[in-house]
Amino acid sequence: MLDWEEAWRSALYGPSGFFVRGERPSGHFRTAPLIGQELASALLSLLDRVDHALGRPPVVDFVDMGAGGGELSAAVRELASGSLSRRLRVTGVDLAPDPSLPGVRWTSSLEPSVGLLVAHEWLDAIPCPVVQGPSDDPWLARWWPLGEGEWAEVGAPRDAAWASAVASVTGAALAIDYGHTADCRRPTLTGYRDGRQVAPVFDGSCDITAHVAFDSAAAAAGGSSVLVSQRDALSALGLTASVTDSDPMAWLEETARAGRIAELRAVGGLGDFGWLLHATGPVRVSDLLPPLPAWRPNPASFPTTD
Repeated sequence: MLDWEEAWRSALYGPSGFFVRGERPSGHFRTAPLIGQELASALLSLLDRVDHALGRPPVVDFVDMGAGGGELSAAVRELASGSLSRRLRVTGVDLAPDPSLPGVRWTSSLEPSVGLLVAHEWLDAIPCPVVQGPSDDPWLARWWPLGEGEWAEVGAPRDAAWASAVASVTGAALAIDYGHTADCRRPTLTGYRDGRQVAPVFDGSCDITAHVAFDSAAAAAGGSSVLVSQRDALSALGLTASVTDSDPMAWLEETARAGRIAELRAVGGLGDFGWLLHATGPVRVSDLLPPLPAWRPNPASFPTTD
């Protein structure tokens, strides 16, 4: 019988695995940090709120968990200004670091931090068991009960990884990903290669992902948390698409920026990402975001797995 979790782990993180050999997600699918610096700008606004709630410590961290090519880390470092910039320490956590990025330190394992940890499309690449029901697995019994012949991805390894990430930071931890909750579950295991969705083969030739069970991850990490859509979170952080300038060159730039923001907030696209935000230490969720509608998965964002 195939050990799905081990095959998945070997395909991504084994000696010749997809990520270990230096493949970058940017070469295989479009991610929000590749669109432009707007996501980094919004996350800096969130970091500033965390920084304020922490009392402006001498060093404040931005930790990019599963940093990939470091696009998000580099943009945060470049855009930071003022007192925050002088105190900011940007860390990319990844198995295949890019030491050439100025102002970004790299590590292959999680370290304690004070500030904001962001896991952008990290949890969906953590391998987990894939089972066919019925099953007596305790995680499935609580979070994804299966009928005869039904399939599921067991989220327990993601829960443990997220709980560890949240525990590592004093301030806030944010997971940004596609996902589902108990009222809208379905198998989502799939692969990506060269910009196309492909069958998830376990030979190291493609990225392999599955949507995140946000409700179980939130429960595993505990504490003060909220789950909202990327669309609503970006708006609450001041990232809105507007074109007001009449100067032709400024109008062109505003129009381009508005297009990038629209892509980040698009229904049926990146706007359907869930933002699972945990506040830790002295910080509270209410310090960071106003009350927002609870996130609900959009079935249209689920991959085709037939």
